[in-house]
Amino acid sequence: MPPVHAPREAFNLGGLPTDLLLDCYHHMLTARLLDAEAVALQRQGVFPAYVSLLGQEAAQVGSVLALDRGTDFVFPTYRELAAAVAFGVDMVGYLASHRALWHGGYYDPMRSRFGAVNAVVGGPVPHAVGWALGERLRGGPGCALAYFGDGASSEGDVHEAMNMAGVLRAPVVFFCQNNGWALSVPNDRQIAGGSVAARAAGYGMPGVVVDGNDVVAVHTATREAVDRARAGGGPTLIEARTYRLAAHSTSDDAGRYRDPEEERYWRGRDPLPRLAELLRRHHLAGPDFFTAAERTARERVAAIRDDVSAAPEPPGTDMFDHVFREPTPELLRQRAAWSREVADVQEVRP
Repeated sequence: MPPVHAPREAFNLGGLPTDLLLDCYHHMLTARLLDAEAVALQRQGVFPAYVSLLGQEAAQVGSVLALDRGTDFVFPTYRELAAAVAFGVDMVGYLASHRALWHGGYYDPMRSRFGAVNAVVGGPVPHAVGWALGERLRGGPGCALAYFGDGASSEGDVHEAMNMAGVLRAPVVFFCQNNGWALSVPNDRQIAGGSVAARAAGYGMPGVVVDGNDVVAVHTATREAVDRARAGGGPTLIEARTYRLAAHSTSDDAGRYRDPEEERYWRGRDPLPRLAELLRRHHLAGPDFFTAAERTARERVAAIRDDVSAAPEPPGTDMFDHVFREPTPELLRQRAAWSREVADVQEVRP
């Protein structure tokens, strides 16, 4: 089977400062190791489920580092672990959602300026547009970044949000991580015309296709889109063509629908070793840097793993206490019934 979409084979510095490139590597490596730990936690029964981002680290880190943490806001799906790492989100709080301790995670979205984990396909996109319009109405300088996948690009919510953003020139960047598969459905069976970015013309905004495994190209394209939005130029749709090297989730078997040759092709274009090669080629990092980065990342990941595994479960009453500001009679009835059932179970336990 031929590759879904081939990126260019090499990349250059693109005018990015050395410190930024080194930060990209640190974040991508940390996300790669934390992703592996999360899969292991699911296999051990700590997480009921998990969605891997393996292979998409450059798309996420390169894009989110183009934002200003003080003014901008990120709207993630359920796969943006690397973006959360790079944006400084509390990762124990983030992973609490994957352990099913709290919907959306324990971290503070407003303080971190990183929205709650969103499992609704296409769900973050209209939220991002709403926030962006509110930001413009208040005269703020912020820009919203909305993540979604190639499968979500076929959802009505996404189209309605992009159309509204185009008409009202909202300061938002629509960032599609096209990883080749909408779960088990390939691009050619769910994207008419073969390109998500081509749809941008219909909404009156630029559409940009970028090599999603090239962190420099991703950062450059996102930075340009953010600057344009901040200057009043309206939204941009970026299609970052990448590949998920893992299955759709820990409950999926990609071997049932993907050709092993295709997977081998993309493993040869893994974004993490590509960035390492760039740093070595331009003499920006040597053996000491990579050794220290590995040690630091592993120490941080081990601490996150241990803390999220040991985090206490929230009280069951949270299911009722955080639904309405003023609880309805029916909610109070359900809360009372639940409390009686819990008491009965505790009474019969030895």
